[in-house]
Amino acid sequence: MRVLHLRVATVLVATASCLAFSAQALSAQNPSTPLPADSVQNAVKITLDDAIKLALAHNHSLEAARTIIEQNQAEETTANLRPNPVLSADSQFLPIFNPSQFNSDYLDNTAQFDLGLSYLFERGKKRQHRLAAAKDVTAESRAQVADNERTLTFSVASGFINVELAESTLALAEQDLKSFQDTVGISEARYKAGDIGEGDLLKIKLQLLQFQTDVSAAKLSRVQGLSDLRQLLGYESVPPDYDIAGEFAYEPVRGTVEDFQAKALTARPDLQAARLGVNAANSQYQLQKAIGKRDVTGQVNYTHLTGINNLSLFGSIQLPIFDRNQGEIARAGFAITQAQQQMQFASGQVMTDVRDAFESVHSNDQIVGLYRSGYLDQAQQSRDISEYAYKHGAASLLDFLDAERTYRTTELGYRQALASYLLALEQLREAVGTRNIP
Repeated sequence: MRVLHLRVATVLVATASCLAFSAQALSAQNPSTPLPADSVQNAVKITLDDAIKLALAHNHSLEAARTIIEQNQAEETTANLRPNPVLSADSQFLPIFNPSQFNSDYLDNTAQFDLGLSYLFERGKKRQHRLAAAKDVTAESRAQVADNERTLTFSVASGFINVELAESTLALAEQDLKSFQDTVGISEARYKAGDIGEGDLLKIKLQLLQFQTDVSAAKLSRVQGLSDLRQLLGYESVPPDYDIAGEFAYEPVRGTVEDFQAKALTARPDLQAARLGVNAANSQYQLQKAIGKRDVTGQVNYTHLTGINNLSLFGSIQLPIFDRNQGEIARAGFAITQAQQQMQFASGQVMTDVRDAFESVHSNDQIVGLYRSGYLDQAQQSRDISEYAYKHGAASLLDFLDAERTYRTTELGYRQALASYLLALEQLREAVGTRNIP
């Protein structure tokens, strides 16, 4: 009866402790109690799509590149400006050294006053050609900024996958550590019971260090990955303790390399920029030809002399005997050839990038398929069997440690292979120029 009373008292004490803990938990979850700022920040999680949107909206390097478009649009305004008219005036034969003659009669009958207005008439439609050339440069810069967006999107996706890999590795390391800690506890009990020797127990405890090291390394990799990703997103766009939300899982890809290459020829912004570069080179050539045409300057002068008012008309034009802008016209012609060659190179680079990325996806897909075909399950089963046998004294310590090491290596290998596959998939998206691939 005394033992029974002691057990009942123990149960009552444990129950009271649980009730007290539950009350504290409920009071902590009371909506009327404000949460600290850090708790709110910890709740922020972003998906891959969210990360890409944040980067496109807040990445400072991309924002700096976008100002190039605005600068070129300002150049369009400058290119479309007409020449300013020139106003000129002069006074002649003023009696500066004979002040006594300085009167209205002298100024009206002897001094001369001129007032002129001149204007440069551009020939060859120079203004229209300047505007067309400036617009072509703006269009090319838009395509170049779009290519910067494509590159940034790939960098964000790669950083996101690296964080996913780190978090998956951390979860595996913590799971293995917990499981092995249970094994250490059982080994200590077997040692006290005399089932194993002290040497085997020490080996088990030393092996625990490897699991603890794996957890620390995985935590460091996760923190660094999130920090690097935050820089790409725009440092101020997310709180310091943000996290990602995504499924680190296999995604099959369908389609042939020819399909992807055909899509890339229409979607890649760097190829579009190269094509627009040819247009810009042609516009510059037409502009230089227009500059070769000499402009006419017209002038109207009003003159007051000896009491008479006169109106004079003047006109001037350069004689294109020596300078016909032939050097710049020739240079612009060679620039067209240069732009065409660059476009051909860009087209070939697109085809090469797509094929390389497609082959990389195919190769990594095969590796992931090998793991998924049964090796993961076999490694899990082998470790479970060895662990069960060791805990019940039917297997040696070396066999158990070897099975544990093989399981951990297989699981880590699969995660790294999956990450390589997902990175290759993002490389294919970048090579095609769009994220919408089958």
